[in-house]
Amino acid sequence: MRAHEHLRLTGTALKRWFIAQLKDSFAVAALWLAGLLILEVPMAPLWAGLAFFLQFIPNLGAPLTLVGPMVELSIEGLFGGDWMKLIYLLIMYAVIAGVDGFVLQPYIMKRTAKVPVWASIVAPIVMGLLLGFWGVLLAAPLLAVVYAYKRRGQAEVGNQPI
Repeated sequence: MRAHEHLRLTGTALKRWFIAQLKDSFAVAALWLAGLLILEVPMAPLWAGLAFFLQFIPNLGAPLTLVGPMVELSIEGLFGGDWMKLIYLLIMYAVIAGVDGFVLQPYIMKRTAKVPVWASIVAPIVMGLLLGFWGVLLAAPLLAVVYAYKRRGQAEVGNQPI
């Protein structure tokens, strides 16, 4: 393979990963918007929009998404006495994080970047244990590139006569 072929293959894989990440961020933002509107959080569209952008930060994005609505509902609970909304918000956060981490993101990565579901669940955990934050940050795009090269290798082997 020549250098430009490597660059094209890697670029295509990273583009597919980025598109998958955009789809995942949009889905998470939609879940946040729906949940916050149900809880009647006044600035729900703002917090859902923030969730879209923070979804790009692994491990820290989801908890940071929680901060704004949590402060807003805490102030509301302090003056209105209704603390149940805050508990519902925490339950909603746990559900969204679980659905995203174990269902949405692996499914979207499989459909868009052609990364197997098991790999998109296991790789960030393993890379996080080995390299910490940077391992988790780089796991998804690296998976997309590795599986692009794997597919190319399989295609080359399949085209050669035995």
